[in-house]
Amino acid sequence: MKEYKLKVWETAALCALCVTLCVCAWAQGRQQDISSSLVRLHVIAASDEAAEQELKMRVRDSVLEYLTPVLDSAESPAQAKSIISAELPNIRAAAEKCAEGRTVRVTLGSEYYPTREYESFSLPAGQYSSLRVIIGEGQGHNWWCVVFPPLCVSATEQNRALDAMSEPERALITEANGYELRFRIVELWGELMELIK
Repeated sequence: MKEYKLKVWETAALCALCVTLCVCAWAQGRQQDISSSLVRLHVIAASDEAAEQELKMRVRDSVLEYLTPVLDSAESPAQAKSIISAELPNIRAAAEKCAEGRTVRVTLGSEYYPTREYESFSLPAGQYSSLRVIIGEGQGHNWWCVVFPPLCVSATEQNRALDAMSEPERALITEANGYELRFRIVELWGELMELIK
């Protein structure tokens, strides 16, 4: 029987495939590490009319005013989700206070987010636990932030929130060495997974 040897291009292709699989596994793990430690808020306006966009911001402020002290006792993402889940009717009531008679839907689930740049850190694209507040038809531009840990805040408060995170969590979203390359890989992985769906 004739012995088969891999050609140079076959060896190179196998090596490239192995490296690609390793990078994809790493990217998925990093995105899951980040997304599992956060709960995001997504407020969607009824339409893109200026009045509806202004109303969206008032609804956002009302929801955050209610939700921020309620989440003070949360020490983990699981606790935050449990509190939010129990508070959905009250969160909806807070949103309706400013919705000027428009219907408001409030849900807690998983949702895809694109990469988001903040002043001192960045969050890669991917699936995150998400509190969604949809005003009216929900056809307008949206607004989002992170409610756990509390990052729907000013730059000073962002630093305080970063201080509240564990060192590994903080390193995942603020690390300077390899930051752009690492997040671009994680972002591309999140986008690829969304396309596959």
